[in-house]
Amino acid sequence: MKIHFYPADTAKASAGRDALVKKYTAGGGHADAPLEEADVIVACGGDGLMLRALHDSIRHRKPVFGMNRGSVGFLLNEYREDGLAERLARVQTVRINPLHMRARTADGKIHAALAINEVSLLRETHQTAKLRISVDGVVRLDELNCDGIIAATPAGSTAYNLAAHGPIIPLGAGIMALTPLSPFRPRRWRGALLPLSSRIVLDVLDADKRPVAAVADFTEVRDVENVEIWRDKSVTISLLFDPEMNLAERIIKEQFMP
Repeated sequence: MKIHFYPADTAKASAGRDALVKKYTAGGGHADAPLEEADVIVACGGDGLMLRALHDSIRHRKPVFGMNRGSVGFLLNEYREDGLAERLARVQTVRINPLHMRARTADGKIHAALAINEVSLLRETHQTAKLRISVDGVVRLDELNCDGIIAATPAGSTAYNLAAHGPIIPLGAGIMALTPLSPFRPRRWRGALLPLSSRIVLDVLDADKRPVAAVADFTEVRDVENVEIWRDKSVTISLLFDPEMNLAERIIKEQFMP
């Protein structure tokens, strides 16, 4: 098996990558293969690095096996130097579709990006954002005054969405979360759970006075006036997990954390 190692730009991750290359090559493996020639990507770092590896894997359609050399490591497996070939031979595969963000800015330009975790709209100044929310062509909320809003995938529901008091979503639930950030009016609205098939449209009201940025994972577009969000079924991303560390089980466990 040809492996492309993808380390974070930290001393800890780089040392881990070097140790893995040495071990795997000594055992007859092919490392470090170019990305386009590899059978699998092994990412060494934290959740941020894992997101970047997943985004880079899309064009080459390579599965990604993450090894935690960061802090939380929710999307990654335990880091171990021994037995990498055996671990890769018995992995469980989780396939996910990202969200597609299509944002129109004040100058009329269209910006597109994919989000594995979430698409967020965030106020750019001291004033609250004013948003109109439509789902599948129906206006559901005429005006939301808030710091922003998050549309989160099941895989991303334990990230920014959870920090904003949004719900944790099991992988097979077939839904995504729409979670407001510091809602001011209406005060009682705490978000919605929507089918993954939904098409969300967020219009920025009073955009000149209350500018808003849109962020798909780590791709930011400033001064947006309209943002469309939908599940992109044309793109499939494969995450690899040790059987004892599968993502679906971790998401369930997270709901019972004290």
